[in-house]
Amino acid sequence: MKHVHAFGDDALGDLDALGVAARIASGEVSAAQVLDATLSRLDRVEPMLSAVAFDDRGRALARAAGEFTGVFAGVPSAVKNNTDLAGVPTRNGSAATADLPATSDEAFAAEFLGSGFNVIGATTTPAFGLTATTEFVDREPTRNPWDTDFSSGGSSGGAAALVASGVLPIAHGNDGGGSIRIPAAACGLFGFKPSRGRTAPAAMAASLPIDLVSNGVLTRSVRDSAAFLADVESRRDIGSLQPVGRVEGPGSRRLRVAMVNAPITGRLLDGPTDRALNDAVDLLESLGHRVETVPLPVDRSFVDDFSDYWAMMAFGIDRFGSRTVGKGFDRSQLDPFSKGLSSRFFRRFYRLPLAIRGLNKATAAFRGLCDRFDVVLSPTLAHTTPEIGHLSPSGEFDEIFDRLISYVSFTPANNVSGTPAVSIPFGVAPDGLPVAIHFSADIGDERTLLELSYELEAARPFVRIQDA
Repeated sequence: MKHVHAFGDDALGDLDALGVAARIASGEVSAAQVLDATLSRLDRVEPMLSAVAFDDRGRALARAAGEFTGVFAGVPSAVKNNTDLAGVPTRNGSAATADLPATSDEAFAAEFLGSGFNVIGATTTPAFGLTATTEFVDREPTRNPWDTDFSSGGSSGGAAALVASGVLPIAHGNDGGGSIRIPAAACGLFGFKPSRGRTAPAAMAASLPIDLVSNGVLTRSVRDSAAFLADVESRRDIGSLQPVGRVEGPGSRRLRVAMVNAPITGRLLDGPTDRALNDAVDLLESLGHRVETVPLPVDRSFVDDFSDYWAMMAFGIDRFGSRTVGKGFDRSQLDPFSKGLSSRFFRRFYRLPLAIRGLNKATAAFRGLCDRFDVVLSPTLAHTTPEIGHLSPSGEFDEIFDRLISYVSFTPANNVSGTPAVSIPFGVAPDGLPVAIHFSADIGDERTLLELSYELEAARPFVRIQDA
């Protein structure tokens, strides 16, 4: 195994974000000392991981001398480079975008900064977040700290790599088809996708007929994600959503769990994923929860409907990038996968009304499970993270597209339905790569997922890269 991490005896130690914030608040360490440790760690691992899209350490160093307020006051973090942060070019992982600094913070970036983070820069994302690996045609891929021959997942792959390797205790990610949960699974992290509307919408998708994208964070502990959600909720109008509040431990209620173990593609899970899912069932039942195997509530048409909608997003970038992406957009610099996805939509554009109708129907069917069950259990992915190149954006489009569909079989339903979902680390495969399980609940029921996550974290502590 080629583990790459920077954990050590410095101001960060092996603490999670709340632990680092507590050290700063107590005066045991300063925000400046924590930042120095972060940058030292970054300089050790970045040459091997390629997880930083924009290094903004100069401004972070200047801020570290001042005062911070918020739940995570002074804790170093980073924003994914598809979200506007004033002074940072929003390159979206693509040479087709212009190297122009954003002039203001996107709504979620402002929410994120309000938690007190000292942002050191922007993390890598594949071109426009359209795929499930953070690889490129014109630069080094972002590599997995657990084994640098393998993908860190996507599209929040840079965030996952920096958190898993110990550079940051927490980082921003967003999720339009699994893009928080996929890299969390690949890198052994806790990845929580909130309900639609729980956090500020992403500018890239807020005006679409179905807003697939939720903003959130990737963490090494359940409590960090729970604290972040509670903090944002305290500063935000959540409309008709049920309040979550601060969740600080397991719940006492025993849950009705629907277990889905068959990918919508009809293909089989790989061995490590299947074993992890069965182990999870055994653990849940030993804790007093009731698990029932159920068929997928949607049929194979969901794959085509989601794929057509996903391709529409690529088409919008390809044909209207100067308006949707911004000034200086150069269509000729789009990578082959983005172009292939756009072409797919062009060939099938007439299906879009049918696709939207089908996705809305699937939402009703998926949420119907919540009438009988408290949570839905599945694998996060159909197999463990692939090697670099398996999903390369420079590969033959139809082959790469088919591989993606096979890999990302479970997560998109939550983006379409707007329901919350979480990827939980659940050990490592025989080859040493992380394996994860996945839970979802009805819209607004983050509390149940967080309480269950706390319980599983206590019963099966997350394997740490520095101990593996």
